[in-house]
Order: sequence, then structure tokens, then C-alpha cells
Amino acid sequence: MRIVVCDDEPLARERLVRIVQDSGHHVIAQAKTGAEAIMAVKEQQPDVILLDIRMPEMDGVRCAQILNELQHPPAIIFVTAYDHYAIAAFKSHAIGYLLKPANRDELLEALRNAKNLNAAQLNEMRKLEDPTARPIREHIAARTHRGVELIKLQDIYYFTADQKYVKVRHKDGIVLIDDTLKELEQEFGERLFRVHRNAIINLSFLDYLETIDTGQYQVRFKGIEENLAVSRRHLPALREKIQSM
Repeated sequence: MRIVVCDDEPLARERLVRIVQDSGHHVIAQAKTGAEAIMAVKEQQPDVILLDIRMPEMDGVRCAQILNELQHPPAIIFVTAYDHYAIAAFKSHAIGYLLKPANRDELLEALRNAKNLNAAQLNEMRKLEDPTARPIREHIAARTHRGVELIKLQDIYYFTADQKYVKVRHKDGIVLIDDTLKELEQEFGERLFRVHRNAIINLSFLDYLETIDTGQYQVRFKGIEENLAVSRRHLPALREKIQSM
């Protein structure tokens, strides 16, 4: 793939360039500021840009927003020393968010994801021309003891409200995120379904609806021995949804 590397720190930039080139990809331009990155992307039309966030004059998030307005935006992977920009980064359509110093294997995995998702991402970027279109992520960002983890939506079983956070149950465990259930439901639309005021599920993992004592219902999931209660309010809509699947 053809890649632009943007970082205001020369040593960090050189390290990324070395990893990218050693892996067989091509660094077609380097930049030290957001403005230089935008110019390089316009001139070179790269597949991917590796983008720092904290830079002088223009930060990486603003740079990404401008790149997204181009007719052919690149896939964006942030490489930064700060974990608290993750939500803003993914609202800017980033498909990767790595913490410095970026691990070689993590960077190569992010580039593989960029290669696989690039066409879909570009189509999603073009929706920005419609002001009513809403960006759709393919990953959820969660802060854990390991830093910022990216969890594929396709690997998530359900989301449940947990005090002021939302609990995410996925194939490899449980994490907490700052998004609200309402925001997730609005963003992901038909891919998620509310079964309770405190729970929404990924329909891809819905196995069946089960009756329990006293006329209550719960949903069972494919692949895990867990269940979630279904409220009376949401039961008719869930039944209708199941019949249409």
C-alpha cells in the first residue's frame, strides 16, 4: 500500500517509516504538520495515512476532518501518545488508534485492517457529502489497563447500562465505554436491537427467545451461556423482528 506518515517528532516518524518499509509497503511522503499532511494526501493520493494527534498549528483530529472532505480520502490510522482522544478519533472515521511507541505487530495488523476495510471506509466517507448522513464505525474504542482497545462490532454480543458507563460483552471478555445506549442504538441502527431499557443486543448473535417463569422472557445468544431479560415494553417489537429475520 501507499502510505503517508505524519508526525512532528523526527524519531517517531523515522520509526514508523522503517516499520512500514520493512513490511513491504511504500512510504510515498512524510509530513511534520497537519497542513503538510493534507498537501501530501492531495498530491500523492495515498491508501493510508499514519497520523499523530498532538502537533503544532493543526492537530491530527482536525487534519482528519479535512481529509474526510476530500473526494478520495485515505484510510486514517492515528498513532499518538495520548489515549483520551480515541472517541474524537473514531468520530473522524479513523480505522485504527495506536499508542506510542507503536508495537510493530499492532501497526502491521492496523495496516492489514486498512487494506481490508479501505473500500468500505471510502464509501462511508463519501456519505459526509450528505449532511444528514451519520458516520458508522466498525469498531468500539475502550480504555483498559492495556491502553485503548479496538473491539470489532461484529465481535460484540450485547451492551448493557452499568451505572454511568456501558458494559460491552464481546468474544474476548467485558470492557466499559463512555458511549450511551441511546447513542449506540442511533448510530448502528438495524445492527443492534433494544430488548430492555438497560440493554441492546447484536442481532447477529441472537439465538432464540425463551420463556421463563411468571411469563417473563429472555434472549439467548449463540456461542455463550448467557441471557438477558426482555422487558414487556420491547417484547412485541422483538418478536416481530425475529419473525422477519
